[in-house]
Amino acid sequence: MDKKTLKQYRPLKREQEMIEKKLDKLEERKETVPAVYGKVKGSAPEFPYIETHMTVAMWEPKRMDSIDRQRIINEKRKDQVNALLIEIEEFIADIPDSTHRQIFEMVFLDGKTQQEVGESVGYSKGRVSQIISQYVKD
Repeated sequence: MDKKTLKQYRPLKREQEMIEKKLDKLEERKETVPAVYGKVKGSAPEFPYIETHMTVAMWEPKRMDSIDRQRIINEKRKDQVNALLIEIEEFIADIPDSTHRQIFEMVFLDGKTQQEVGESVGYSKGRVSQIISQYVKD
């Protein structure tokens, strides 16, 4: 795991919320799509199978397709974001030392500065930086 990926945690959390809002808006838009009538060909269910034309009600196809495509794109992005968040959280959870794990949580998950973290765990800013460097690549 590298620092760049770990620093993405908070922006990914914000993106996760944005995607959820987008998906909710798409659901609302889906409910407002008007019904249109169209003609379809069919045949009688029994012999002689005479071709007939029937009128059916359906959602406006172009709007529904657009909404569905946007929903699929956002669902894929949501899955990618969730996978990255889980990967970061698992990396931090796998750190064996409790103090080191707390340092990572405060710096990368909570967004505190190394100075603030050092004061709360009783280390200097330099020591916090050393501990982080011990586990991650730049």
